[in-house]
Amino acid sequence: MRGKAPLAPTPDTPVRVVVITLDNHLSGAFARAQAQFARAGTGVTIGFHAAADWEEKPGTLDAARADIGRADIILCTMLFLEDHIRAVMPALEARREDCDAIVGLMSAGEVVKLTRMGDYRMDKPATGMMGLLKKLRGSGKPGASSGKGQMAMLRRLPKLLRFVPGTAQDVRAYFLTLQYWLAGSDDNVVDMIRALIDRYASGERAALRGAMKAEAPREYPEVGVYHPAMTPRMAATAAALPASATAGKRGTVGLLMLRSYVLAKDARHYDGVIAAMEAQGLKVIPAFAGGLDGRPAIETLFMKDGKAAVDAVVNLTGFSLVGGPAYNDTAAAEDILAKLRTPGIKGATDRPVSPE
Repeated sequence: MRGKAPLAPTPDTPVRVVVITLDNHLSGAFARAQAQFARAGTGVTIGFHAAADWEEKPGTLDAARADIGRADIILCTMLFLEDHIRAVMPALEARREDCDAIVGLMSAGEVVKLTRMGDYRMDKPATGMMGLLKKLRGSGKPGASSGKGQMAMLRRLPKLLRFVPGTAQDVRAYFLTLQYWLAGSDDNVVDMIRALIDRYASGERAALRGAMKAEAPREYPEVGVYHPAMTPRMAATAAALPASATAGKRGTVGLLMLRSYVLAKDARHYDGVIAAMEAQGLKVIPAFAGGLDGRPAIETLFMKDGKAAVDAVVNLTGFSLVGGPAYNDTAAAEDILAKLRTPGIKGATDRPVSPE
């Protein structure tokens, strides 16, 4: 892990960061980030709230609304369901102009349009640099773009914007925040918070600017394998898998997982499936791909020379093979499954679990 700058400043300049998201898979990473900020005596507090809890756990929605009402920096992600949005939208709208910054990522349009980062507001007409960025998103038609292409563009945009003055720097901060979130390791969560505070702290918190430098988002394999017995637990190729994963002689199963759970250290549900299959004498290839497009993992790790290298595929992501809450490219999924020509099972093991 690369060296870090001090987490300064002192507790007499507190800043309240509030995260509103769909589920708890990153709750452990944010809890560890809170502990790190606390040990450094920074005065940073993090309120993490999962919309999936609001119906099942009394008081959690009220707590989220209360935190929004006093937040300095607000991050909203993965809010697609109407009930979730309706539950917090009045609180978000009420706080929008008074907080230091509000960021809407990978959510329904009305949530994304709340984004206010310096001079960058998502609810303004897309002109100039904003218009160019809109064009760079590509077509929304099914099959028109791949997750791989979108991730490549996401990495390229901050580099293109680095030396463009004015509002472009706030746009750059928006896309860097998205990079931190999508590769949500402990390091990236901490530095995402530091970057937002360093750029947007205002009022009595303005002294924090320049005092809380963040490293660039760490990059991890977009496609690779995961196994709890590996050190580190992620690798780019199946050759890194331990003997326990490759010793089975009763067939080979490709497991498709979400990289975000692996990076967030919330993978015990995956560990249980891997262990159970290995105990049955199966060779297991636990694979992930960045984003919600499983095709790169299938093509790279479950196929060889255009033919299936596995006897069955189990999708543990809980989402479509190509697509997630916001879209579903059925045609693309059918195409890759036709090429694979193996039995497939869709699981739902991405249910929120307690963090490690």
